[in-house]
Amino acid sequence: MFSEIERKILNGERLNREDALFLFSYDNIHSIGELADEVSKKINQNRVYFILNRHINPTNICINRCRFCAFSRSKDDEDAYEMSIEEVIKILKEAEQTLGYLSEVHIVSGLHPEWNFEYYIQMLKEIKKNFPQIGIKAFTAVEIDYFSRLSGFGIEQTLLKLKDAGLDLMPGGGAEIFNPDVRNTICPEKITGERWLEIIKTAHKLGIKTNATMLYGHLESCEDRVDHLLKLRELQDETGGFLAFIPLSYQPENADIKVPYPSGIDDLKTIAISRLFLDNIPHIKAYWIMLGEKLGQLALLFGADCLEGTVIEEKIAHSAGARSKKGLSTDEIIYMIKETGKIPAERDSFYNVIKIW
Repeated sequence: MFSEIERKILNGERLNREDALFLFSYDNIHSIGELADEVSKKINQNRVYFILNRHINPTNICINRCRFCAFSRSKDDEDAYEMSIEEVIKILKEAEQTLGYLSEVHIVSGLHPEWNFEYYIQMLKEIKKNFPQIGIKAFTAVEIDYFSRLSGFGIEQTLLKLKDAGLDLMPGGGAEIFNPDVRNTICPEKITGERWLEIIKTAHKLGIKTNATMLYGHLESCEDRVDHLLKLRELQDETGGFLAFIPLSYQPENADIKVPYPSGIDDLKTIAISRLFLDNIPHIKAYWIMLGEKLGQLALLFGADCLEGTVIEEKIAHSAGARSKKGLSTDEIIYMIKETGKIPAERDSFYNVIKIW
């Protein structure tokens, strides 16, 4: 059956659900990786993208307690924190000094029970005022749903107000896994998968590009993974609003769901199958924060074409037990990419090339 899948890919034909399920059961990971690498080269001319960015998580105080999350806290917890807007601006200024310049800020946070919608509006405005040149990638669909409930605005109006304040694009977090039974087990308080898709569809309709994610390696099956990818592909057919897909490798060490870490084989296979199946999403990201630097580098030979960026300080995955560094330098990223025989391409938030290294 692999030869038939290979024929489809080489002829530019779309894989179906059965093809993807077969690939998850297929043991020859090298053949899957080589095929995914060929597809990636055709789409991105052997380039691997990265960005000079700074992750900021303004608070870990959250009303939800997802079982896979080790980041959320209650306000009276000893290690709970919350940042003022002034602190956010200070962090960005320090990042700019460290890197020389900054192309993007990535903002994801807990659902704070006391902050109002105006805090987030003012934060975006202050970032744009102080850093008009950087892209603001902020707020998952879960946060957008929360803001809508906080403000009393509908999803469309909530997104428009954020866009007017400076929001440029959205990350893909909160998708987790769409299967309702699994989702109700790992994150029962979170919005449904259908609600996530609805909010993302609305963002795309308003011209707000987003990423998409899938959290794997917990309680889901391969069928759940393929069905998740299929829903993303169908939405992309409709809107064209996804910039990149990021498979997120579950970090179990400090989380409530105790299973082994996903294996390196599973990580690489998931990335490669994502590249082969998601024929309408241009970029597949090897999220080195969850994969680790070495496996993230290897993923560039298995269909991934983006290595995220400098990040500087990541908190959410590391709270759960991620074993990677909290940030990488530009030189480290360029070295990692060149070692694979790929071409390092520094990008902006929308994958426009700033510089070929």
